[in-house]
Amino acid sequence: MAMQQNGRKDGNTHTLSVTVANKPGVLARIAHVFARRGFNIDSLVVSTSVEGNFSRMTITATGDPGGLGQIIQQVNKLVDVIHCTDHTGEDIVLKELALIKVHVGAEARNEVLQIADHFGAESVDLTETSMMLMATGDSEKVDAMLALLKKFKIIELVRTGKVLMARGELPT
Repeated sequence: MAMQQNGRKDGNTHTLSVTVANKPGVLARIAHVFARRGFNIDSLVVSTSVEGNFSRMTITATGDPGGLGQIIQQVNKLVDVIHCTDHTGEDIVLKELALIKVHVGAEARNEVLQIADHFGAESVDLTETSMMLMATGDSEKVDAMLALLKKFKIIELVRTGKVLMARGELPT
């Protein structure tokens, strides 16, 4: 299912994809542009692209929508940046992954497994006193699952950040 929004409905959160040369220091220069303009980076995922010379960054940032155009222009001017695109309002697929370690004994395991099953998550580790779940999907889905798991003690939580692709055959 495509997401038309980028997780929040407030209009101040934007999801950008940035294709860059796979070189040291590029991430620091891009992060500095966001900081200078008063944007907070909420989520950042970096991975190499199909052509190993380039990396793809997916950045979710919060700040004044009026400043976003300037950020995109400044990032596009940086050496080693191939292109930077805002995907707000576009027809995209936007997902994330979370690992959630829950303190749970034998008496409550079935309830935790029912919650995981409802959200399409899977158990990836189990001990006598804990269970680790892997959830993937839209941020709202992961948030809803976490809300239900709060009644158990969440020992640890790691989220990958959002990744996106444009739907169809066109590149993102």
